[in-house]
Amino acid sequence: MIAILITIMVLELRIPEGADWNAVRPVMPVFITYVMSFIVLGIYWNNHHLLIHAADRITGAILWANLHLLFWLSLIPFATGWTGRNNFAPLPTAVYGGVLLLCAIAYTILLRTLIAAQGADSRLKEAIGNDAKGYTSLAMYVAAIPLAFVDRRLSWTLYLAVLLIWFIPDRRIDKRLS
Repeated sequence: MIAILITIMVLELRIPEGADWNAVRPVMPVFITYVMSFIVLGIYWNNHHLLIHAADRITGAILWANLHLLFWLSLIPFATGWTGRNNFAPLPTAVYGGVLLLCAIAYTILLRTLIAAQGADSRLKEAIGNDAKGYTSLAMYVAAIPLAFVDRRLSWTLYLAVLLIWFIPDRRIDKRLS
């Protein structure tokens, strides 16, 4: 599913009308948002894979939580395209952050549902601990959304900071599975 979302996003990229750097300038915002969203989806793909591998059992609630995450992830191509086509305007930037926030909330719900199904003393619960990294990310998204109307660069700085926090797949889970 995530690979399909990446494919949908790349279809939004338009070939520049010309063969010089001036021709590239109009498509740069779309390209920049594509790269950012590609990394976001890649991070979810990697961490989702680790999460599911850490599970000893899958329940109906986990399947619904997973579908909930996939729903919000499926909106990333829309938010990406809208933001890029409008040169990072405040409202599309805020909506982009809203979609990222809802993806993060859905991931947290999936994580909590998996932990509940595995038990309080599971490897997954031990690996995640208090999930400071997850809650910090949520707080950064919450702060970035209204900042889009003050200074969109602040929003994009926070979005990028979250990417940097999560760029390396979640080592907490990786260590416990090894």
